[in-house]
Amino acid sequence: MEILSGHSAPSCQQITLTQKFPEKSLGSFPSKFSRRRKQKFVCDLVKSEVCSLHNSLPSGFRLNRYNGTHKFRPLHALKGVEGVIDVEESLENVTKRKESIPKVLVPGLPDDSKGDLSAPVSSGQWEWKPKFNIHYERSGSRKTGSPQVLFLPGFGVGSFHYEKQLKDLGRDYGVWAMDFLGQGMSLPSQDPTRQPQNDGESQIDNPLWGFGDEPEPWADDLVYSIDLWQEQVRYFIEEVIKEPVYIVGNSLGGYVALYFASCNPHLVKGVTLLNATPFWGFFPNPERSPILSQMFPSAGKFPLAPRVRKIIEVVWQKMRDPRSIGEILKQVYADHSTNVDKVFSRILEITEHPAALASFASIMLAPQGKVSFGEALSRCKTHDIPICLMYGKEDPWVRPIWGQQVKRQLPEAPYYQISPAGHCPHDEVPEVVNYLLRGWIKNLESEGFVALPLLDDESGRYDVAKDLEYVRDGTKKSVRVWFYGSEFSFWSRSSSFVNTQLQGLAMRFR
Repeated sequence: MEILSGHSAPSCQQITLTQKFPEKSLGSFPSKFSRRRKQKFVCDLVKSEVCSLHNSLPSGFRLNRYNGTHKFRPLHALKGVEGVIDVEESLENVTKRKESIPKVLVPGLPDDSKGDLSAPVSSGQWEWKPKFNIHYERSGSRKTGSPQVLFLPGFGVGSFHYEKQLKDLGRDYGVWAMDFLGQGMSLPSQDPTRQPQNDGESQIDNPLWGFGDEPEPWADDLVYSIDLWQEQVRYFIEEVIKEPVYIVGNSLGGYVALYFASCNPHLVKGVTLLNATPFWGFFPNPERSPILSQMFPSAGKFPLAPRVRKIIEVVWQKMRDPRSIGEILKQVYADHSTNVDKVFSRILEITEHPAALASFASIMLAPQGKVSFGEALSRCKTHDIPICLMYGKEDPWVRPIWGQQVKRQLPEAPYYQISPAGHCPHDEVPEVVNYLLRGWIKNLESEGFVALPLLDDESGRYDVAKDLEYVRDGTKKSVRVWFYGSEFSFWSRSSSFVNTQLQGLAMRFR
């Protein structure tokens, strides 16, 4: 168990371009891979005709360009190549041709019993400030030049939810996962409030923390909010990891990852969103809505009002019921054969902590973040931070439409849609997520000379569908993954338009 201490005053760092670390992000170079493999499939005559027709093209053929240096430049799709969607053919039509979907065998998880050793995982406690102890887990190498990857969990879970990434990806990278304050094993070790006095005598023995008369000095202004978590991430990277990272977040962790990257681009080499929630918090933020927020002056702060306790206890008792936890897991995992016993037991264990109820209440009553999901996305785009999207198609909460909206805002970002997979693809299909994540990091670290996952067959950077097969517990399993590449280039769209016009002219002269 590692014990680290780093007492420092929190501060929200909005946008800074100062390079604090000597390492230079390899993701800041344009992709050479696409430039080397770019194919030419229209003749110079057609190109000249396209130029003359440019101004007369329908608006649907015009493309808003993303002027960032992290540009995945599109390659032209080739008709007849398996799994590649032609300009004139929809993804849905292609996926109906089941026999044409290529199969790709990907590695399974390491199996120690068969000699395929997994990376050893260690846990630690980092004391951010007095009474603020952060639980984290780590694996892999700290050697100079070895990429460091930080995983951020979703709501209600913790670093244990990334065990399959720690043991597998830790064989190649330095891998970290931490619990947000107020969740997992990062709950306070003491009651954040002072319990009411009984006629000047001893305090009343209250098994539930956070509902006392007044806050303890260390918990003054404490709110378990998205702003607190993004500050926590910044200090953890600066004081514990001590170098820029690839940051991966699931659900709530995805929002925090994006928010953090938008405020601290110098600490981030890339962001991967795993079914990231696009919103968090029900109450107005004081900085974004100063007048409206006055109606909720103590939102999420300790001590929580007695009337809040009465309401939240009813909700809490329902949520912490083992049957409710089981039903929630059944909802978010598309494949019900997935073993979730560990996840179930760890969630149940967290709910039994005396600080769990008040922490849950603080999270539910916390204000929205200073930076919205959309604003964070725009800032990341401005700072040219590489973003990769991986979404489980059968997620009942963050449905594919949310990932597709992100894709429309960042047309050059690779987007992988996995099916069947639900809200937690990293735990449900870790073999696939680890394979895609490895490939994406290799693509950035090699400055584009290594192809993105699923694009190693010279097929191009359009929409690709492939069946990824892997072996788990001696049984072969398979999921379908769709790769949505960058938007069709101007030449791709306009050449298709010109080809159609030329074919029409040829028919007239026959």
